[in-house]
Amino acid sequence: MLKSKTIIIPIKASAKKVYEFASNVENLPKWATAFCRSVRKQQGDWIVETSRGPASIRMTEKNGFGVLDHYVSPPSGAEVYVPMRVVPNEEGSEIQFTLFQGQDMSDEDLAKDLRWVEQDLQTLKNLMES
Repeated sequence: MLKSKTIIIPIKASAKKVYEFASNVENLPKWATAFCRSVRKQQGDWIVETSRGPASIRMTEKNGFGVLDHYVSPPSGAEVYVPMRVVPNEEGSEIQFTLFQGQDMSDEDLAKDLRWVEQDLQTLKNLMES
């Protein structure tokens, strides 16, 4: 089994509001700035421009459970599964993001990616709370 880390960020905004915003792939450049510089649709696929080059992203279909799981295929072609959820918490919500440490990922690379994810989730929190 792969080692994993889950980041949970509380957000003072409804789960519905957070989910609607975060589930729209076109909003990625607004909040996932460490991951996504831009996004475009190309031949039916979503392509995100990342610091490591273009990658395709495939989101879970919209649902009523707050599931934002997605699959990222970087230029190397190895598809990466990314579990993500918006969970209601009274009047607010929590965003939960799990990052798996791939077999070829060092502890330092995992720590760096975790910092980037936390930065992006903080950006999402700030946008949703403003």
